[in-house]
Amino acid sequence: MGRLLAEAIGTFWLVLGGCGSAVLAAAYPDLGIGFVGVSLAFGLTVLTMAAAVGHVSGCHLNPAVTAGLVAGGRFPLQDALGYVVAQMLGGLAGAGVLYLVARGNPAFDVAAGFASNGYGDHSPGGYSLASCFIVEVVMTAMFLFVIHGATDRRSSPAVAPLAIGLCLTLVHLVSIPVTNTSVNPARSTATAFFAGGWAVEQLWLFWVAPVVGGVLGGLLYRSMVDCEE
Repeated sequence: MGRLLAEAIGTFWLVLGGCGSAVLAAAYPDLGIGFVGVSLAFGLTVLTMAAAVGHVSGCHLNPAVTAGLVAGGRFPLQDALGYVVAQMLGGLAGAGVLYLVARGNPAFDVAAGFASNGYGDHSPGGYSLASCFIVEVVMTAMFLFVIHGATDRRSSPAVAPLAIGLCLTLVHLVSIPVTNTSVNPARSTATAFFAGGWAVEQLWLFWVAPVVGGVLGGLLYRSMVDCEE
């Protein structure tokens, strides 16, 4: 239960901190943090939670990470469902707190997206379904590759939180204009739950592509290690 609670709290922080920066601060008049600020916010949520709960649960905070670690032989399959449920509940709680805060502004309109992920007309840059699928698969795969490498027993434990947090920052810098960056089904589900409408209709992509990418990233790192032996 301690590990599941750690995953729920960590995912709560990721959604509240990352999506909160997008909803509350990204375009704030004159002082908006923009794409760079939102990217850093997501990276910082993972970096801080890796330090806080990494030694408890491994700090997955993401069903795609859990799937990728299972594929890479670094996490038992029988524990995966519990982790995913905890991540989903934590993400929904984070989005719920964010919604309560945001609705205190009379100009807030949850139907505008609530930092949800989308493709086509709902892609920030108007990118097609194919482009959005590709970027989500590739970015999640590389994220998992970095996670596997940074947490390898031959790597320095002190480097892992920084490497993983900065990798997620880079992922957001590249893909926010394309999909608003998911690479995390729990994060996507949490915001879509409150936004409704098109966000829910397009949610399938932000489960399929990140999970596929996570598994590919885990298998890629595992194959590389196998080639060394």
